[in-house]
Amino acid sequence: MKLFRIKISSWTSSFRYPNVISGYQPTLSVPPISTVLGLINSCSGKYLDFRKIMFGYYFEYEAKTSDLETIYQIELSEKGTQKNTAKSNVINREFLFNNKLYLYTDSLEIVNYFKKPIYQVLLGRSGDLATIEEITECNLKEINNADKIKGQLVPFSPYHLPGTIQALPQYFTNTIPRKNLGTMAFSVIPYDVKDFPTNITAYRDVIEGKEIDIYLHKIEYDCE
Repeated sequence: MKLFRIKISSWTSSFRYPNVISGYQPTLSVPPISTVLGLINSCSGKYLDFRKIMFGYYFEYEAKTSDLETIYQIELSEKGTQKNTAKSNVINREFLFNNKLYLYTDSLEIVNYFKKPIYQVLLGRSGDLATIEEITECNLKEINNADKIKGQLVPFSPYHLPGTIQALPQYFTNTIPRKNLGTMAFSVIPYDVKDFPTNITAYRDVIEGKEIDIYLHKIEYDCE
């Protein structure tokens, strides 16, 4: 299958668990779909409708650790508007170091967004600046019963793959406040797991000498 592969790197990344609001802030080992789609939005400079598109990605990192971080909490008025005051707080946040994201798409339109990004390219939070290193066209072999799926998210149903099971939105609205779209359970599979059998049809690539089977997502969510 002919796909474009976009290589993106960053020194740091942190992908928050959606239900963890206070206290220690762990990071997911793989960026959620919504983060990747938000990255595409940033490059395009506009809010895109991703329903029915097909894409995949692989993510790896060199190390994981944590550090203290100062955050500023802004209060809302009774009308829902922001007040002009904020209070600071210190939290312990986990983050990933020396990250690489390989994004796969068959859309030339999306590829062109990455050639001339409109806004900053971020791989996680606002301080996680990223670099687009290269864009290549590749021909990936279709693999039945793929056994090298890692560094990815896969819908938990119907595949029931091992990994951290986490409910995550596929996308967000462009309203204020934002609303979750297409929330569902995913298997979060780190890049460093051993090979294991699946019943998934995927597409095999070779990344820095490693064979990786890429699962292609088909985005579906309801805007109502």
